[in-house]
Formats: sequence, C-alpha cells, structure tokens
Amino acid sequence: MTTEAAAITAPRSRLADFVALTKPRLNSLVVVTAGVGYVAAPGGPFEVITFLHTTVGAMLVAGGAAALNQVAERDLDKRMRRTRDRPLPSGRLRPSEATWAALLLAGAGLVQLALGANLTASVVALATLLSYVAVYTPLKRATHWALLVGAVPGALPVVIGWSAVAPLSAGAWSLFAVVFVWQLPHFLALTWLFRDDFARTELPLLSNADPSGRRTATHLLVYAVMLIPVSVTPTWYGVAGTTYAVGAVALSAGLLALGVWFARERGTERARLLFRATLLYLPVVWVLLLLDRAG
Repeated sequence: MTTEAAAITAPRSRLADFVALTKPRLNSLVVVTAGVGYVAAPGGPFEVITFLHTTVGAMLVAGGAAALNQVAERDLDKRMRRTRDRPLPSGRLRPSEATWAALLLAGAGLVQLALGANLTASVVALATLLSYVAVYTPLKRATHWALLVGAVPGALPVVIGWSAVAPLSAGAWSLFAVVFVWQLPHFLALTWLFRDDFARTELPLLSNADPSGRRTATHLLVYAVMLIPVSVTPTWYGVAGTTYAVGAVALSAGLLALGVWFARERGTERARLLFRATLLYLPVVWVLLLLDRAG
C-alpha cells in the first residue's frame, strides 16, 4: 500500500516542481499586465482568441525566463531560507531538466505569440526573455544598479499585450513607464525586508552594502517621487482619463508617504507595510485604468 502511494505521488511532485520553476505568483502578474496592455491599446472589437494567445504566450515566455533564472541562480537560492527549498537548490530537479523545460516553455510561448497574435508581440517577448536572462541575471552579481536593468523585462509584458492588437506608440510606452518605475521602490522594500536573507547571497544589493538603510531609503524615495508624474503619463497620451489620473496620483502620493515614514525609522515592520502597499499599488492602478476606459 505504501509503495503504491509513493508511485502515485511521485509524478505529481515532479509536476509541482516543474510548475514551481515558472514562479506562478510572479507569472500571474505578467499575465494580468499583458492583458491590461491588450485591453488598453486602441483597436477594433475585442477578440477573445487573440487575447488568449497573447496572455498565454506571454505566460509561457515568462515561465521559461523564470526557470532559466533559477538555473543560473541555484547557488544563490541555496543560501537563502526563503528560496533554498526550490526544486533546483533542494536537488529535486537537475539543472539540465530545468533548462530543457525552460527552453520548451519559452519557445512555445514565442511561437504562440507569433502565430496567434503577431510577430511584433513575439519580438517584444524575445527581448523580455533575453534582457532578463542574459543581461539582468548576470549583472546582479556585479552591481546594485542591475535593478534598473531588471525593471526593463519586468515592464515589457504590458508592451507585449499592446503590440498584439495595435502598433507601438507613446501610449504603450507610458504604460511601460508606470510598471518600470513602480518596480524600483517595490524591489528596494523587498530587499530591505529580507535583508538578512539576502545578505547570505553576498550580492551587491543596497541592502547588503548599506547596513543603516539610509542609501536604500534615499533611492526608494527618489523612485517614489518619480512615480507621481510617471503614473499620469497614460492620461497625457490618451490611454486613460481624468478619473484614472486622480486615482493614480493619490495612490502614488500614498506610496511616497509610506516611503517617508520608512525612511524616518528603517524598521522591519515599516518595510513590510511599504512592501505590501507596493503589491497593492499596481493592481489598483490597472483597475482604475480599465474602469476609466470602460466609462
């Protein structure tokens, strides 16, 4: 009986490990962001099939990129408590298995975007993949400024969605700018919140090189200030209206206020609240944008 149970659960466990390689929670944000880009773009009637090809294709490419990132950073993941149980550092999957799975996912996503949406969407997705895996991932080991590079592939999914239905324009890049700048205070809050864990990686993160947190807080406040005007750019380029602009400015100002509160006393609880606020920020901004366009 025990042997039979082990035989039944083993394949399921391996499947769960392969799914974990794609970072499902992070990937869900990619799907939503690509979908928002598709809906926000000017075009004809909403086409469900093209929308599904776009979001699923973006999800597959992002999943492949996440898996390749985990292959490259398995040594770092093994040092941190929050990541050492991932399939690769724990030894449940071999790097060769993960690499082939990642390439198959990414390749399938690129083909799906090219055939189900258009070539432009596929090219943007390829740029997302390469900038994340071939540029950002190795650069993290060299400088904390890699954060700015990593925000590029993080913001490109909204451009994938837009390009699937309309030519690229300033409107598409205004949405890109919102996601790009939002990621910066989000990541800094994350690294400060888990600074003890990140210290084990010996990466040149600000949280590792700045025990007092002053530089981290300064950078975070600069990016939070930048987010206020950047969040309004979709209205400037006709992607959203006044209701969105008012809401986006209010949310950005609230995030800045939490950033100031954190800067005054750089404690874990304040970092946690700030981090949670950044998690809420983007979904609420997207809801405001879509409601504004629907109205």
